[in-house]
Amino acid sequence: MQDTDPIPAASRSDTIADWLRLVEAPGVGCRTVNLLLAAFGSPRNIFRAGYAALAQHVSPAQAQALCAPMPPETARLVESTLGWLEAPGHHLLVLGDAAYPHALASIADPPPLLYVKGRIELLARPVLAIVGSRNASAQGKANAGSFAHALSDAGLCIASGMALGIDAAAHEGALRGQGSTIAVVGTGADIIYPLRNRALATRIAVEGCIVGEYPLGTPPVASNFPRRNRIISGLSAGVLVVEAAAQSGSLITAQTAAEQGREVFAIPGSIHSALAKGCHKLIRDGAHLVETVDEVLEAMQLSPLAGRRPAPVADACEGLLASLGHDPVELDTLLALTGADAGQLNSQLLLLELAGMVERLPGGMVQRVVR
Repeated sequence: MQDTDPIPAASRSDTIADWLRLVEAPGVGCRTVNLLLAAFGSPRNIFRAGYAALAQHVSPAQAQALCAPMPPETARLVESTLGWLEAPGHHLLVLGDAAYPHALASIADPPPLLYVKGRIELLARPVLAIVGSRNASAQGKANAGSFAHALSDAGLCIASGMALGIDAAAHEGALRGQGSTIAVVGTGADIIYPLRNRALATRIAVEGCIVGEYPLGTPPVASNFPRRNRIISGLSAGVLVVEAAAQSGSLITAQTAAEQGREVFAIPGSIHSALAKGCHKLIRDGAHLVETVDEVLEAMQLSPLAGRRPAPVADACEGLLASLGHDPVELDTLLALTGADAGQLNSQLLLLELAGMVERLPGGMVQRVVR
């Protein structure tokens, strides 16, 4: 817990035990927990209310579960959670805490508990989600990374789900910027999934933060991830879908975002690409078609930021900008001048293009933009 938590240090163990007993009660889901909190004010009051009072708000089976003693497995979870909280950078936020994200608290079914590992202050910053296909194309991952980098440098914290493909590229791009990143997980906050993202998760836990609602030790269960998506969108002012097939889980995140009143953005692709079908459907359904970072910022009513060209973009690509000069130049010439490989060159060119500092010309030429 942090200093803004309303839980007195002397009673923290008892309070955490009450919260975990409540959310782990059999048959009691997130909406029921929030309904009971609205009626009784706190977990301690819920457990003191008695069967008759509880049965006025929930089913008889739920009331009976809430009146039962704490199960041994919940007691073990309390003990392991208190131990986990002793580590630096580990936090447990309850709905109503001063540090609980206001945007997330406003959705219809906010998680009663949030496990946070890393920089908790990021939860108070403006957030944009970037999501997309796990089986992303190379161009899709480049787009996700470059958009995330530029948007991070424009002051936004980038949220995603730490999956392979677009999610991982978005997190990596955001970490290169100033706004950092939030990874929302569908497991316990102490579980790394997928294992291929171990190095990324380790870095996010230091430079960004990892957030989840599931108890410690929760393994990857397929049904948890669509549920996780409401947190990604709930934390965010908008959701950008970079690449998505027609049945992609990213469309669930986008749909949830729309239901939560968030902005939805989609990057269009080739009519021949299966990974563009989901984005095209979103655009037909009313999502913002975006091709540049400025379009995202302007739609989010952050136009003053949209006019700012962050120095880190120019600094990161200083050698390439010097090689560009002010006349159109071929890509092969740039490869020879910079000594970069094709992947690195295209990534930097895309970043500069998104920042409005270069433009593509017919015939595979590029040119620096002077403002």
